[in-house]
Amino acid sequence: MTRIGVLYRPYVERARTLAEAIQAQLATRGITTWLGSAWEEGEAARRLEGTDLIIGIGGDGTLLHCARVTAPSAVPVLGIKLGKLGFITEVNEHELEHVLPRIIDGEGWIEERTMLQAACGGETFLAMNDAVIRCAAVRLVHISLQIDGVCVTTYRADGIIVASATGSTGYSLAAGGPILAPESTDIVVQPVCSHIGLRHGLVLPAGTSIGLTVDPRDGVVLSIDGQIERPLRGGDQLTVTASPHRARFLRVRPPTYFYESLHEKLRGARM
Repeated sequence: MTRIGVLYRPYVERARTLAEAIQAQLATRGITTWLGSAWEEGEAARRLEGTDLIIGIGGDGTLLHCARVTAPSAVPVLGIKLGKLGFITEVNEHELEHVLPRIIDGEGWIEERTMLQAACGGETFLAMNDAVIRCAAVRLVHISLQIDGVCVTTYRADGIIVASATGSTGYSLAAGGPILAPESTDIVVQPVCSHIGLRHGLVLPAGTSIGLTVDPRDGVVLSIDGQIERPLRGGDQLTVTASPHRARFLRVRPPTYFYESLHEKLRGARM
């Protein structure tokens, strides 16, 4: 590795301090390092050329930003956890001093994860976790579901979640959806508190085209990874497919880490 980018959670002094410490450590190995806010995705993408690795400092939310930046260029991400909950972060800040030299020396493996592509109203979004349609107010919305152009059902619900395997442990799980293994390419369609229509989630293969059409009477918003929001108008259709881009994460833990994380983070929870 000759060039590494460090994207950190802004407004958290500990994240900035750790980023600067990493930069100093990498300089002793002759590695060029650049720093930036994970929230400024456009700026980070412009600096990505020639970068061998992105180190993301924060929590899973920070890594969602990092994944959307890096996936089109296939640059791997190493996630450094500052908070308590992290399904996609790899190591905590106290482990980094010992892990970083191992990574520079070539240790580790790459895990690839499916991302989603959501298109609506002439805009296309890349999503790591999910694309969600929900009401702007506190009331039910009417949303029709089409799978590969075939109408399946019309939901009357609080909202509809279309989630990747990564997103299956997020909002979709909280809404009662299934947990998918991280390497799964399947897509979950999970209603939120469905009053009419299917109440259970659907697990669909990666090649599926998922269409969601909004009833003209409803004022709803589209949320991408819980971080980007766009208003939708009545009659708008959201089309979600698997993206041609895949997120790549650098791992040093064994592949069974995911199931250890489930035990650690969900033990005692009713599932």
